[in-house]
Amino acid sequence: MMVGSIPLKPDKKWNWLLDAINIAILPPGLNHTREATMKLYQGIGPNSYRVRIFLKEKGIEVPMVEIDFAKGEHRAPEFLKLNSLGQIPVLELDDGTIITESVAICRYFEEVHPEPPLFGSDAVSRAKVEMWNRRAELVVFATIGNVPLHSDALFKDRLTQFPAFAETERRAVPKKWAWLDRELADGRPFLAGEVFSVADITAGVCGWLSEVFGMEIPAELKNVQRWIERVRSRPSWNA
Repeated sequence: MMVGSIPLKPDKKWNWLLDAINIAILPPGLNHTREATMKLYQGIGPNSYRVRIFLKEKGIEVPMVEIDFAKGEHRAPEFLKLNSLGQIPVLELDDGTIITESVAICRYFEEVHPEPPLFGSDAVSRAKVEMWNRRAELVVFATIGNVPLHSDALFKDRLTQFPAFAETERRAVPKKWAWLDRELADGRPFLAGEVFSVADITAGVCGWLSEVFGMEIPAELKNVQRWIERVRSRPSWNA
């Protein structure tokens, strides 16, 4: 399916009806009477990847604008008007509304396209998905991300780098995966239980990022290996 406006050129006498339909039933940002303007500004990186996987799981297509970090496009004045932090992804809705932060973008699409549910389907499952998504971000993602953040030249102008800290975090990465391996020892197929969720997307992208920077998931961690192979076997992984 295509999310965004559907260009129509109706007879003017029907414009009032189309506008009424838009107001009555369409979620904020979606408009069927104007040319499509919804865009996802994204690029090479874990957070954009998370959103692309999420969209593919939902079966949603959104026009994408590639932002090249190596060329400094994220620091261009035009882009900083969209996100003053100079970060991707950024979702621009049809009405010009801007949503940043990957999880916030995913939550928007969860609301306007609830099936299949990727944030849980009841109070308990939503809480568990939130718990595991937070754990994936704060325990695993943050540790892995600190390695390139404090050692790669791409980030040297964004913060004061501490290479020694990068090495400390690099040594900690296997311990984080070992922790997750213990958590998955009960044999459940996905992080939050029986159903694939946004938490699996976040943690799966952690595995991708870890390997990109030469930090392979230890082969002896059979529970993590089993889980991540299940995640990577999904069609959405190639988003």
